Amino acid sequence: MKGVNLTSIIESIFGTSKPIIGMVHLLPLPGSPRYESTVGIDDIVKRALDDAIALEEGGVDGLLFSNESDAPFLFKVGPETVASVTYVVARVIERVKLPFGVDILWDPYATIAVAKAVNAKFVRAIMAGVYASDLGLINTEGASVMRYRKYIGADHVKVFIYLNPEFASSLSNRPLDVIAKTIKWLSLADAYCVSGIMPGEPPRIEDIVKVRQAVRDIPILANTGMNPDNIEKYLPIVDGAIVGTAFKKDSVTLNPVDKERVKKFMEKVKRLRSEIE
Repeated sequence: MKGVNLTSIIESIFGTSKPIIGMVHLLPLPGSPRYESTVGIDDIVKRALDDAIALEEGGVDGLLFSNESDAPFLFKVGPETVASVTYVVARVIERVKLPFGVDILWDPYATIAVAKAVNAKFVRAIMAGVYASDLGLINTEGASVMRYRKYIGADHVKVFIYLNPEFASSLSNRPLDVIAKTIKWLSLADAYCVSGIMPGEPPRIEDIVKVRQAVRDIPILANTGMNPDNIEKYLPIVDGAIVGTAFKKDSVTLNPVDKERVKKFMEKVKRLRSEIE
């Protein structure tokens, strides 16, 4: 990814600079602890479609489908998850025309496979580093995942990498900006996602600033915690944001999307974009 023009990567996917990507959190899927056997796959499709339409009509620039309700997350999901996510996303994108990505937590192979099947523009995945997480040790396999992407012909799917995943701490003592430099050299990422400690919590501004100073030609996305009260501080220093909790009813991460919340947020974003430009 060396020498990449960050504007062209972002605008080629979303058609705008500083895009806001709305989260479509799927209901619990078959095989996960919270799954209810009385909930059919078409019920899951309906909820995802309702959320996606609310996000689209609210004015977001893209969507990210994720199995957030399947917590606690696996490092290798089963075929039932891959099949379910593929079916749900394929049904939703028949009706919603925004550019979209996929993130099957925390399995990058499944994420890439589903992205290829549904023709997603990008994925979000943990691809580099070793982490002590609340669910155990995460030992990433970025080199193997990138070879898998090549093997299945998914080179066109852009990789948005978790630079510091939620619920986890890196076992390395290297600063985040140094890690950003080496990930660039290793050609593992098309964009960096900088996170807070968990969904709904914003990243530290000083982390974003340091990463930007270290690597100027890879887009940086605020991955968590953006809301109407803080987006004014973050939008000038990032290249976009992934927003989930702030768009949900009562600001509860796994609640349905509230279209009016989306509209108000995006009105502010559009004003900020015009001021920044």
